[in-house]
Amino acid sequence: MSDTIFALSSGQPPAGIAVVRISGPHAGECLRALAGKLPAPRRAALARLIDPRDGTELDHTMVLWLPGPRTATGEDSAELHLHGGRAVVAAVLAALAALPGLRQALPGEFTRRAFANGRIDLAEAEGLADLLTAETELQRRAALAMADGALSRLVAGWRDKVLALSARLEAALDFSDEDDVGADLPAGFAADAGALADDLGAWLARPRAEPLREGYRVVLAGPPNAGKSTLFNALVDDEAAITAAEPGTTRDVLVRAVAIEGVPFTFIDTAGLREDGAGEIERIGIARALAEAERADLVLWLGPEGAGPAGRSLWEIETRIDRPDRAIKHGARFALSARTGEGLSAFRAGLVDHARAALPAPGEAALNARQAGLLGEVMTALGAAAAMPDPLLAAEELRLARQALDRLVGRVGTEDMLDALFGRFCIGK
Repeated sequence: MSDTIFALSSGQPPAGIAVVRISGPHAGECLRALAGKLPAPRRAALARLIDPRDGTELDHTMVLWLPGPRTATGEDSAELHLHGGRAVVAAVLAALAALPGLRQALPGEFTRRAFANGRIDLAEAEGLADLLTAETELQRRAALAMADGALSRLVAGWRDKVLALSARLEAALDFSDEDDVGADLPAGFAADAGALADDLGAWLARPRAEPLREGYRVVLAGPPNAGKSTLFNALVDDEAAITAAEPGTTRDVLVRAVAIEGVPFTFIDTAGLREDGAGEIERIGIARALAEAERADLVLWLGPEGAGPAGRSLWEIETRIDRPDRAIKHGARFALSARTGEGLSAFRAGLVDHARAALPAPGEAALNARQAGLLGEVMTALGAAAAMPDPLLAAEELRLARQALDRLVGRVGTEDMLDALFGRFCIGK
């Protein structure tokens, strides 16, 4: 990474202040070219920024000089805290682009350099990506725990324990010809490897990051005219879905993300499920409805009792309790009328309590699918090592466990995965 990058790192102008970040080996030369000199390291200084091309004044502002490696990216860095007008920002960015050796940063490139230079690991970078998109307090606190290294510290401890187990095996292999050490597994090895596997299993059993990041996924399902769209509108507090007495009004999936009492939800309204009388377009909607039910964290079934999709977490909901001709459900989790609001408060409270129990606790680090998969590989390898009678085979399983832990924090990995991760970041981060 021999080039130097720059980007606007604050929100789009106009704003009170606009922060432009510069990182790379020419950051100091760049700041000197615009400000005339380098200020004292890590101390804010007032400066008049001059366009090196024609000597015109760009802005009278505050600048920071941050020599590496103790910077966010691990490289020489500078920050320009500009007045946040569009013209000011555009003029400064144009002056930077004209300097030799500088270029506009790609999305996530500052953070990727921090990762490449060892300032953060992959788990912390994933937490930072989630922090940038957090919209609720629960999301913010969980992402902050990951970005601050909560999982990374645990992984470091687990890796140390795996290394200690490996060292015991190496001793058994190195001295197996001596009288005091046999060729079998060291005493207590299997129990210690099994205990570590149990610790990892406890972590794998905890709530995952995806429902928190994407919202607890609730699908409303049932036959046509069961009241799904009316309840959907009541939950999202908007007339998002068209409601009518005509069967098959909803023909496609309608998705809306909302927060209720700080808990993120994704509600999905679906086409009415029926076997007869559906046209071609409606049949496509029904197929999509069934697919959404398969992906749901919770299905709200508004149809005949006991007829909902099997194999999913499902609540029987009795709707339209304001109507005398309603279908009574004896095992309904909730009975309500989305039209009059009767029973809705208790229903919402029940949904919130149920989702909170399925989501990570506030401030608790949570594994995403990638991390959980790798931790599962570690647990499997530890279990296999504990069951192996041959130290050589057990040592190979421990090597696989170490590799999985290294991939978890990015000591080893693939460029494709890194491209996907850092592509989630905005330009300037």
